[in-house]
Amino acid sequence: MKSKLFALLLLFSATPAAIGCGGGGVVTSVDGAQAHALVAAGATLVDVRTPMEWEGGHLDGAVLIPVSELQGRLAEVPRAHPVVVYCASGSRSARAAAMLSSAGYDARDLGEMGNWDR
Repeated sequence: MKSKLFALLLLFSATPAAIGCGGGGVVTSVDGAQAHALVAAGATLVDVRTPMEWEGGHLDGAVLIPVSELQGRLAEVPRAHPVVVYCASGSRSARAAAMLSSAGYDARDLGEMGNWDR
């Protein structure tokens, strides 16, 4: 039993950070360099913060879809390429990425906006 548990722990520690979603999808966390590459290749960059936070500054090329509105605005998010989401601290982006993944999108979670430059 201990060897099976150890094997599982080893497996999970060797895989990229991923979060299981309620709908069976998987969300991959990405760093700034990975997010830049994805966006350069055509990924949609989505800011899931509030309009007031957006007005205070946002990443170039991002579209604003607050996490509280995301479910009702999924049709605005293209499915042809990955979707990279971010917020202020990483909490809302994780929820948004899980929501997108559950809806069949290839969602990537950048976490907090500051990760873009890290």
